[in-house]
Amino acid sequence: MKAFLIEDEPMALERLVQIMNEVAPSIQIVGEADSVESAIDWLSNNATPDIIFSDIQLGDGTCFEVFSSCSPKCPIIFITAYQEHAIEAFKVNAIDYLLKPLKKEDLERAVAKLSPKANPSAASIDYTQLAQAILREEQKFNRRYLIRYGEQIRTITSDDIAYIYTTLKSVFMVTHAGKEYPFDKSLDALEKELDPKKFFRINRQFIISFKSIGKMHPASKSRVQLELTPEHKGDEVIVSTEKSPLFKEWLGDH
Repeated sequence: MKAFLIEDEPMALERLVQIMNEVAPSIQIVGEADSVESAIDWLSNNATPDIIFSDIQLGDGTCFEVFSSCSPKCPIIFITAYQEHAIEAFKVNAIDYLLKPLKKEDLERAVAKLSPKANPSAASIDYTQLAQAILREEQKFNRRYLIRYGEQIRTITSDDIAYIYTTLKSVFMVTHAGKEYPFDKSLDALEKELDPKKFFRINRQFIISFKSIGKMHPASKSRVQLELTPEHKGDEVIVSTEKSPLFKEWLGDH
């Protein structure tokens, strides 16, 4: 089986290739593209591959522009940082998706579905519907949170949040302005609500925004220590061993 990859982030592409080599060594990568322009050029001048793995957001547009222009007659597995609405659109079109940061088990699941009988035709995919679903998902993440402290109530937008942490079973939200507020939602719930392109859960205690990262230092062979802005006064902030590979890929997506 021959595969064409569309991904504009070098670290994300490297991870995709690495995982593909591990879970599906029989798949031959016949081409790569890192932009709308280069993807259209490759598809226009080469034989149609058996499968395409494509990031949605590219530096010069979206992959929908590529497929609307070329209409390749092969299944496409999309790679996206967004869930829910987008996923529903993918299901309607009987194609698969991989969520960023990419996980080995997700790629295994997607590859397992690839067979001549199961492969959907790209001609049946409604790219306009998919693009609108992604837009709705992006808008969904721009939300406000109601904060109660003392006798006061105020709202904080997701863009105001530098990082969120939990200690002694309490959750605190720290803003870019350096204000800290107690919060009544769990990190598990917040992880699902915050934009995964802007926020990352580095361990069981912390969700950080990309903008809050000051300096990074190696803490061990596989872990990373972070200096956050505003400064966190408590224990050292360290990306867990489990999260480190995904964290590095997430950094590469910015």
